[in-house]
Amino acid sequence: MLEINIDGASRGNPGLSAIGIIVKDKESILMEHAEFLGVRTNNQAEYEALKRALEICIELDKEITVLSDSELLINQRNFKYKIRNHQLKIISREISNLEKNFEKIQYKHIPREKNNKADRLANKALNE
Repeated sequence: MLEINIDGASRGNPGLSAIGIIVKDKESILMEHAEFLGVRTNNQAEYEALKRALEICIELDKEITVLSDSELLINQRNFKYKIRNHQLKIISREISNLEKNFEKIQYKHIPREKNNKADRLANKALNE
């Protein structure tokens, strides 16, 4: 089972945005990914981070745990909150299609301070 830390960062809301992803197994970090997105809201950046993480991990493992400091994202993926924003609904449908490639996906909320490596990658992409 892989553990994936994701983060979306936006300077302004909407504003210039980027994502950071860290993919780990039990022993080590398998890969890091940072990507500039252009102009997005913070929530759109969080969703884009999840989408890209799923795309990256399709070939790596069929069981994953996604860790994010976005309560909105985690609660929406766990069906505790409804998705009301039209743009997030579009990305959510794409994510749902990607989820079909996995046997098991867990979504867990973590405090921001435990997600600082993914945050650093997103901010690095913003700065470049």
